[in-house]
Amino acid sequence: MTDWKIPLYAPSTGAAEAHAVAEVLRANWLSVGRVTQDFEERYAAALGVEDAVAVSSGTAALHLAVLALGIGPGDEVVLPSLSFVSAAAVIALCGATPVFAEVSGAHDLGVDPADVAARITARTRAVVAVHYGGHAADLPALTELARRHGLALIEDAAHAPATKTAYGVLGTVGDIGCYSFFATKNLAMGEGGAVVARDPAVRARIRALRSHALTVGAEQRHRGGPSAYDVDGFGLNYRPTEIACALGRVQLEALAERRVLRQEAVRAYRTLLSGLPGLEVPFADRPVEEGAHHLFPVVLPEGLDREGLQAGLRAAGVQSGVHYPPTHLFTAYRERFGTRPGSLPVTESVAARQLSLPLHAATTLQDVRHVAEAVSRTWPHQP
Repeated sequence: MTDWKIPLYAPSTGAAEAHAVAEVLRANWLSVGRVTQDFEERYAAALGVEDAVAVSSGTAALHLAVLALGIGPGDEVVLPSLSFVSAAAVIALCGATPVFAEVSGAHDLGVDPADVAARITARTRAVVAVHYGGHAADLPALTELARRHGLALIEDAAHAPATKTAYGVLGTVGDIGCYSFFATKNLAMGEGGAVVARDPAVRARIRALRSHALTVGAEQRHRGGPSAYDVDGFGLNYRPTEIACALGRVQLEALAERRVLRQEAVRAYRTLLSGLPGLEVPFADRPVEEGAHHLFPVVLPEGLDREGLQAGLRAAGVQSGVHYPPTHLFTAYRERFGTRPGSLPVTESVAARQLSLPLHAATTLQDVRHVAEAVSRTWPHQP
């Protein structure tokens, strides 16, 4: 690995996480058990919902959401192309068609509700709202749109664990909310995720599908429960481990404090980068307290050499990233669904100019100054 002076991401783990893992190893039960159940209860409480289902990844969460809604061949789901590929992949794997919509623009990288509305057909079954970088999509507009057309609203809250906004806690406003606890996320298990659902029947279905639709789980059998079981559906193994959920409990306890640290870094970024001509900071008009701030994205002006800027940052020891290549331009989607360059001009323009700067709980104000100075030195549009 490159020895970055300031990495794009750095894990927030320490003695508390090590102790939690050691306790699981001493208990000698590694798959779904009492630690997982306790994490689910704590996470549900943090969200203000009745129940949460812990799963093995954010992708598993999205797949279970699509399966629980019965979405399949002949159905369409509208979602933004400017997102990680997982949501589109699970839709395609279920035999449905992902229909890609535009983002609002460089100022707001959330999906554009007006463009979503224009893409709804008689075959549409659901809309996916991605809370890009931990910033809320336009939930009032998307909720009304889903209600009017009788569609399910799936919130992809992979970047926004337990995030309170003016719209509500992200992931709990729509019909199903999906979270990721991947190694780089604000709440990091290494691998992991969670699903919440407004309808208890849908939530129960998700919990069953997580573990092969077995009527009696392995932990129940291990502790002396019934040894016989039935299978009342076609499920998967999307169970988390006790180790992951032990990490999750510790990370959840520190989440609010670490979010404040992210907010301080974002405030400094917004101030220090404000003088660069042509640079746009998405979501900059929103209160910093309402974002999870998983990413700090910027959008470069037209004509600026992104690779050249990244090279300048690399020379200063600063790691940067691109979030994300548009899904509709990937080979698999072009070949299967006939998507093509030019079909989403706003998304394609923004994606070609987007750059993510380092942001994590350990990002100091000195780090932010170093990054901002490195950007400024490489910036070709000085007055």
